[in-house]
Amino acid sequence: MAFHFIEPERRTLHGKFSRDIPPALTIQSGDTVRFRTLEAGWETDELTSEGLRKKIEPRDPVFDSGHCLCGPVFIEGAEPGMTLEIKIEKLIPGAWGWTVAGGWQSSVNDRLGMSELPVFRYDWTLDPETKIGRNQFGHEIALRPFLGVMGMPPNKEGLHPTPPPRVTGGNMDCKELVEGVSLFLPIAVRGGLFSTGDGHAAQGDGEVSTTAIECPMQRADLTFILHPDLKIETPRALTPTSWLTLAFHEDLHEAMYLALEAMLDLMTERFAASRQEALALASLTVDLRVTQIVNGVCGVHAVLPHGALRNVPLRD
Repeated sequence: MAFHFIEPERRTLHGKFSRDIPPALTIQSGDTVRFRTLEAGWETDELTSEGLRKKIEPRDPVFDSGHCLCGPVFIEGAEPGMTLEIKIEKLIPGAWGWTVAGGWQSSVNDRLGMSELPVFRYDWTLDPETKIGRNQFGHEIALRPFLGVMGMPPNKEGLHPTPPPRVTGGNMDCKELVEGVSLFLPIAVRGGLFSTGDGHAAQGDGEVSTTAIECPMQRADLTFILHPDLKIETPRALTPTSWLTLAFHEDLHEAMYLALEAMLDLMTERFAASRQEALALASLTVDLRVTQIVNGVCGVHAVLPHGALRNVPLRD
């Protein structure tokens, strides 16, 4: 299997999802790609004379108006209806990051009375070796890096914004998608056209201020595997400790039901149980967690721990 590299260059960067963006790289199923990504706001490591970080230039006000993404990657043989597995092999964050709260209109800031306040900002120094982040006040946070955006475009014309997550992935902001996890996404367009970015060094479920520790990703090694016969309707993930099903909707309650329905699909595929039996078992073993509430489209993930169901026959 081949090993490829994608650097954050003008030809590999974009701020929209679209089936019409030319691939930055073409690979085979089983290949691994090492990405280096910028932080979501297009900032680089280079500082201006005022101490601010320079942004990639030039930027198109429409095409580059979303998260700074690397790709797309075209996977030979990928067709709509198939499933793409992305094995997250290695993640190393960059040396810096930031977090903000308040200072603009959003549902969270409006509810908490922070929309009219000045923006509050933490600047973080990140140590990938110790996995500790320290801000300008000396506060320390344990790092658990992941890519906030991993996804593919829908099979629709035009440019599609990066903030709302979709069934084909995107800005899922799921803190469980760390090193050692496999993410499964339904493919909507030929070749898949996978893009990634929006490095997060640490985040809680909910991402309640609208930001994590936003950071560049110095290294993100992802292996891509096609599953032609696996049919899924929404993202799934296999972690060392559990299965996850992820779902998204403007209404948080509806996102919850969609995540639960996807988990029942997974359980009835794997176990010799009816959907009604699976619901009873899920009530005892499955956790529903709020992925994020700040992307316009809310996210919920259902979690089934490995080994939670014992002596339940597997489906042939």
